[in-house]
Amino acid sequence: MRSTMNLIRQSIFSMILYSLFIGCLYASSTKTDTAIFAGGCFWSMQHDFENLPGIISTTVGYTGGDFVNPTYSQVSSGSTGHVEAIKIVYDPAVISYEKLVDFYWHDTDPTNEFGQFCDSGSEYRPIIFYLDNQQQSIAMQSEKQLEKSKRFNTISTQILPAKTFYPAEEYHQHYSDKNPAAYHAYRVGCRRDEIRDQVWGK
Repeated sequence: MRSTMNLIRQSIFSMILYSLFIGCLYASSTKTDTAIFAGGCFWSMQHDFENLPGIISTTVGYTGGDFVNPTYSQVSSGSTGHVEAIKIVYDPAVISYEKLVDFYWHDTDPTNEFGQFCDSGSEYRPIIFYLDNQQQSIAMQSEKQLEKSKRFNTISTQILPAKTFYPAEEYHQHYSDKNPAAYHAYRVGCRRDEIRDQVWGK
């Protein structure tokens, strides 16, 4: 009886070790890429991007300026050169950078260079930050296609090289999940969905 129990324990232990090995093997073999976008309130950007297929993680923060370790109040003053932005880590085998850029266009108002929706100011201007030449090429080609569509008279979204990304304070991270009622009130009051549908159509 004791030997049977020992065999069962060894078998269970072996299965656990095998599962851990397979999990680690999969994690180490999964290639990830990073994308950075600015499109108005970073609460809304995170809310809209984080549940897309292939998204591994999202972080809201500040980038685009030269001010080191900025705070929310400093960025909000409009004096740092930074914008509110989102850094996305994703699985390119599930979702491509092209699809992320396309989703970004349709989640923003590319005609507004002074902000987005109800949020106005330099810290809310729309920017696609590229991390390498391939991302730059994809973003610029996407912009050209949008221009050819003649949907908009002017496209104000900038395409710029990425700078240091500073994560925002913890209370800003996944704000819509932590404070659903407050976020919903903000989003409705900001008319983000309403204006976006006016810009792009439902």
